Amino acid sequence: MTLGKVSPFAPSAFPDLPALAGVRLATAEAGIRYRGRTDLLLVVFDDAATVAGTFTQSGCASAPVDWDREKLAGGKARALVVNSGNANAFTGMKGRQAVEATVAATMAAVGCSEDEVFLASTGVIGEPLDPAPFAAHLAQLATKAEPGRFVDAARAIMTTDTYPKVATRRVATKSGEWVINGIAKGSGMIAPDMATMLAFIFTDAAISQPALQSALSDAVAESFNAITVDSDTSTSDTVLAFANGTAAERGAPALDADADALTAFRGALSEICRDLAHQIVCDGEGVSKFVEVQVTGAETDASARRVALSIANSPLVKTAFAGADANWGRVVMAVGKAGEPADRDRLAIWFGPHRVALEGMRDPDYSEDAVSAYMQNAELTLRVDIGLGPGQATIWTCDLTADYVAINADYRS
Repeated sequence: MTLGKVSPFAPSAFPDLPALAGVRLATAEAGIRYRGRTDLLLVVFDDAATVAGTFTQSGCASAPVDWDREKLAGGKARALVVNSGNANAFTGMKGRQAVEATVAATMAAVGCSEDEVFLASTGVIGEPLDPAPFAAHLAQLATKAEPGRFVDAARAIMTTDTYPKVATRRVATKSGEWVINGIAKGSGMIAPDMATMLAFIFTDAAISQPALQSALSDAVAESFNAITVDSDTSTSDTVLAFANGTAAERGAPALDADADALTAFRGALSEICRDLAHQIVCDGEGVSKFVEVQVTGAETDASARRVALSIANSPLVKTAFAGADANWGRVVMAVGKAGEPADRDRLAIWFGPHRVALEGMRDPDYSEDAVSAYMQNAELTLRVDIGLGPGQATIWTCDLTADYVAINADYRS
């Protein structure tokens, strides 16, 4: 497998993610597929944490996704096990057996029930996952797990990622303070409908499962489900949020009992999800440009979203970004093929502050020099106004470069 060069958006330093009481993490080099790097993560919750989740909409979901969906109904978690290198997807009965063996090893290591174990796997599809490394490492990981280590955890779940993705927020209100930490992985096979990506959120807030699920679902809709690298939806996409309630030790009340605090928590959760989602796009395979696609003036928000996705997923639009070419003709093409109401003679298109097209033709004030200079930026905004109604949507994407092809041409090799 050819790994790409480090993303130009890779951070020079990572934020300080505070340790959360009762949440312990450990990683190992288990040799599941990679050599010389960590590829196994265990998170232990000393007391059962409330858990919420969203998953891939793929009709070919992985065995761990099937397991998590089934166990989510219980609403409680004591352990999370994540491996990179092998997605345990399209693996038939062997995939289910690998899940069951991993769960059994986790139960023995942590001392919990099977309903309290959650799993995620990411990597190559179609190769059987050997459960032996889990049995060999999980007991030791449970012993050495310690608070903090969120950046190490983010490293252990990487595949073609070029840097670990982490985010943190503090929620402070007059009634108390809560911490939310998040980690994610994703670089290719990224598209909405639980765009291969994984994300895990950890908080010390006390919150009911229905309230946490509602907050997570809303946050995901405008973050992980509003990004695309290559239009491909993975078999393994998973976002899980865990809340263990230890903020109560500092006097923070349960969020369900404080409307203002719950609103603030939901806002912070949305910020973390959006932060992590943007980091995934900024680490898109072969990326050189981060692009925000804004669509306004559509008949409905749903229509605007479909138009925005048509633009963001177009290989011709994405390669134009890679070449710093303000090719609005390709944008017009992507609007037209979206299958949504549009009127050529009402369209307006902007690259950043520069309007390039208006009322079915090139803007009379168009300046090639000014727009070309803008297109050299690493972060770009493309706005399209349909001119028909109040609908609007924003999607985040990246360009498509030769490095993307190099990375994916021999992924299994």
